[in-house]
Amino acid sequence: MLYAVDEPGEHIPVLRLALKGLAFDKGPVLGPIELDLAAGETLALVGPSGIGKTTLLRIMAGLETGFEGQLEAPGRCSVVFQEPTLLPWRTLADNLRVTAGISREAAIDALNEVGLAGRWQDFPGQLSLGQQRRLSLARAFAAKPDLLLMDEPFVSLDPDLVGEMMTLFQTLRRTRQVATVLVTHVMSEAKELADRIVTLGGHPARILETRQKSGAYFQLSASGVTSSGL
Repeated sequence: MLYAVDEPGEHIPVLRLALKGLAFDKGPVLGPIELDLAAGETLALVGPSGIGKTTLLRIMAGLETGFEGQLEAPGRCSVVFQEPTLLPWRTLADNLRVTAGISREAAIDALNEVGLAGRWQDFPGQLSLGQQRRLSLARAFAAKPDLLLMDEPFVSLDPDLVGEMMTLFQTLRRTRQVATVLVTHVMSEAKELADRIVTLGGHPARILETRQKSGAYFQLSASGVTSSGL
């Protein structure tokens, strides 16, 4: 495994991954996968449950190091996990201050921005799941990352709340232009939020298809077939 850190530049992708493979005790999980991500781009990883999407995201985050290949990623990376993973003994403001290294005033502003105005002295246990996910999103953006990795951030929410969270994410992304990788099993989320959709499949998992946003081409990586975009 090789790991390098780049400062994002005008002509340099924010993230580049040339994965040769990853295997655990029970056998290979991921096969050869090559990905890059431009500044401000949102890429969605889709595919069946258990195919290895979260494992691939963990590689990008530097949390899974037992792979073969090369990863180049920025130093400032935020991760939004499936579970909010908050600090239950800290106030909402402190959940941002401690992890993102910002002032109390900046934390309060960030909470206001995600719909948690006036709650800065509350604790995570006083929030609904939807509100906890808002806090998790606020924390991720408060760190001012060059790369944002999101692992099914809207899972277990009802459709109305999912719609609200997607709109909130789009608003935050629009003002920051952060490069984002979104793992989801819901194609409608991928189509709504992503500039590019990458589908994983097979065993070990590989890229089966890459689609660009509406109006662009997409290519079936395994066969070389091309067709119209979304």
